[in-house]
Amino acid sequence: MIRIAIPNKGRLHDPTVKLFKEAGLPVLEGSSRKLFAKTTDPDMTFLFARAADIPEYVQDGAADVGITGLDLIDETDAEVEVMLDLHFGRAKLVLAVPEDSGIKAPEDLKNMRVATEFPNITEKYFKNVDIPVEVIKVSGACEMTPHVGIADAIVDISSSGTTLVTNHLRKIAEVFSSSVYLISNADSSQREEKIQHIKTALESVLHAKQKRYLMMNAPSGKLENIKDILPGLAGPTVMKVESKNSTHAIHAVIDADQVFTIVSELKKAGASDILVVPIERMIP
Repeated sequence: MIRIAIPNKGRLHDPTVKLFKEAGLPVLEGSSRKLFAKTTDPDMTFLFARAADIPEYVQDGAADVGITGLDLIDETDAEVEVMLDLHFGRAKLVLAVPEDSGIKAPEDLKNMRVATEFPNITEKYFKNVDIPVEVIKVSGACEMTPHVGIADAIVDISSSGTTLVTNHLRKIAEVFSSSVYLISNADSSQREEKIQHIKTALESVLHAKQKRYLMMNAPSGKLENIKDILPGLAGPTVMKVESKNSTHAIHAVIDADQVFTIVSELKKAGASDILVVPIERMIP
């Protein structure tokens, strides 16, 4: 049985469940209040856990694979295999000080106090920049510590910067950049094939989100011009249409961000009946 550890709540839970559903492994009869949930593959089960605990669950073998933030992986120093960036849950750990503080740069914090929920990452950062500080570990409300005299600065997660502004804090440096990753146990060699299937399924969804499938008709005389416009993965697929006119059907996969420009060019080149279709999964 393959155990897949996923966040039981918070901002990572819903996108993770959605991604697995799109990959063909939906959570069945489960909720974040349960410890386990089944999926369509009888050899796999979901394990709900705190995102912060997932790196250690995977490291210790309680789960074979897991979904969690890179910041949490680095903070715990978990010995896991980092397999795939899932491209969501992006956030940054930033170094911030009160708006009215005279501190302008990290070096101004020499021998001062820095509060954070990420002491290991914070200590690594200041060690790398060779600035001695006292790191104070807190378990919540980190942004309040400078205002109540506990710390001179903080290192905290910032997705949009709104929390910093709300709490009258000012960013002076970026400490760490994070997103959500698929990780696996370093010793799960006996389950390697199944784990690779999970990676391939998730990867196929991520790859497909960046692509669109184009279908169109075109007169035979316009075919070469249209083929020149379409990049495709290995060139467009061209099929003769059984009709009174000499017409061909053309199919191609293109980057999603090219759709607007390419469709206009195709129309000018003589293409008609153009369809733009999203792709659910794409396996190279």
